[in-house]
Amino acid sequence: MASSISINTNSAVTTIIVQRPYKRQIQAYENWLREIVPQAQAATGHRGVNVIRPHGQSDEYTIVLHFDSETNLRDWLESDTRRQLTDKVRSLLNEDEKIDIRTGLEFWFTPPRNSQIAPPYKQFLITLSAIFPLSLLIPQLLTPITITVPFLTIPLIRTFLTSLIIVGLMTFVIMPRYVRFVARWLFKS
Repeated sequence: MASSISINTNSAVTTIIVQRPYKRQIQAYENWLREIVPQAQAATGHRGVNVIRPHGQSDEYTIVLHFDSETNLRDWLESDTRRQLTDKVRSLLNEDEKIDIRTGLEFWFTPPRNSQIAPPYKQFLITLSAIFPLSLLIPQLLTPITITVPFLTIPLIRTFLTSLIIVGLMTFVIMPRYVRFVARWLFKS
């Protein structure tokens, strides 16, 4: 069931969908994923999808959808296409899917169900290890642009532009993949 939390309809949103297919239905479920993912990618405002497959003792698939606004996300979640596809997969699942809608950066460190919350020191290390290289790289990459556009050399503007690029990369590109990559260590007790 979709989250009832009211959020700014113009802000970027991330949806976390948890589904638990029966073990004997894994292949059928994987086939269904291959059918629904391209449909979601074609939806207005779609910004990316990550499928986190079960690991360890878990039987959960976590589907992380990124949309540019809550309006576009809700249009997809309530669309006839998605409704037909979820009706098709329902018999393959142990229980109803769980849908959680998040804004901004809070989804980075949301643990998988039945996992411990990532300790603050691990959150700090992961975030630092992603931001530090970007803070070195992005200003260097901006140098050719600032040479051709002089007002970008104004410290406040250059710092804002650098921060804008880093936060955008962290939110939409790096952290969703990075956290998935280090999830075993991050959420390990």
